[in-house]
Amino acid sequence: MSELKVNPISSLSIHKVLASSSLTDKQKAEYIRLNSSEIRRTLSSDITEAEFAKIMSNRPLIRLRPLKNSFTKQGDKILLAKSLGIKTIEVNNFIDNVIKNGFFDFPEESIEKTKNYVYRHGSKKQVIAFFEYELSNTKTVLERLYKTLEDDSGGLADYFSRPIHRMDNITLSKLYNAIDNNLKNACSEGEITKTECDSTAEWALVRIYQIQNNSKLIRAFNKYKLAAYGL
Repeated sequence: MSELKVNPISSLSIHKVLASSSLTDKQKAEYIRLNSSEIRRTLSSDITEAEFAKIMSNRPLIRLRPLKNSFTKQGDKILLAKSLGIKTIEVNNFIDNVIKNGFFDFPEESIEKTKNYVYRHGSKKQVIAFFEYELSNTKTVLERLYKTLEDDSGGLADYFSRPIHRMDNITLSKLYNAIDNNLKNACSEGEITKTECDSTAEWALVRIYQIQNNSKLIRAFNKYKLAAYGL
């Protein structure tokens, strides 16, 4: 079992071993025994933003599988609480306080970890608030906008790709207002040109309509499949 001795130990390496399907329970137990001191030290320290993002990317959510995703949510909440140094039952209050206080009273790393969680399991209200925060930095508004609207980026597009998170027209309007306002702010500060502002706003409007309609298509297909099987 010497190959299970991993140095250095990280929260991510611990997660990978314990979640591995290629190792037996006996091998996992041996891994814990061989690395017990290092694991204890690691788990008593904070999970970094990079580690948390990597762990989330290794815990994909599945479209049309809300029950399975609800179990993933429980695990994600425990991981977020651990990474923030709070109790699991305090996670929802922490998210609400971040939004209520305008984000800037909290360390950026904590906000980024929380954003990863919110884009997976948050309410629409929470998602919109974090989306507005994401775009509030005029220097990075274009980079962040394009990334979060990409599929499989862990951002806004992925959140609304799941049928349980329906994008209604009111939500679409709020999202576009957030995009338009922050692009105009970046333009007024000289970070982007007027042409970039206008063309990006036009592209983003088309893109969020695509995301909304893709969600509708997924839901329609799901209803058709259920009807076809008499469920």
